[in-house]
Amino acid sequence: MAHKKGGGSTRNGRDSGAQYRGVKIYAGQEITAGSILVRQVGSTFHAGNNVGVGSDFTLYSRIDGIVRYERLGRDRKKISVYEPADPRLTAAAPTRGVYAQKKNANAKVVAPA
Repeated sequence: MAHKKGGGSTRNGRDSGAQYRGVKIYAGQEITAGSILVRQVGSTFHAGNNVGVGSDFTLYSRIDGIVRYERLGRDRKKISVYEPADPRLTAAAPTRGVYAQKKNANAKVVAPA
């Protein structure tokens, strides 16, 4: 009698590790230099000011600062990191479209009485 069980081979037992992709830091949060902002496949988000791109499209911060998500044209998004004193952090995001921006630029500001 055999003293070992005659087990057949199996075709299971292999699996790749998780990639842990996605947004790691959100808008308005403080970040240190070298910290990862987004892990992504392809360029879903593009690198803005003070943001670098890794070989696998990972976006990371190049400076200590505050994260801001911005638009890049009509259908692209970019991520920037600014120093806390930067005036671009307090600037309002543009309203819809180029025509609205031109209209708002020509509008007169009336001081409250």
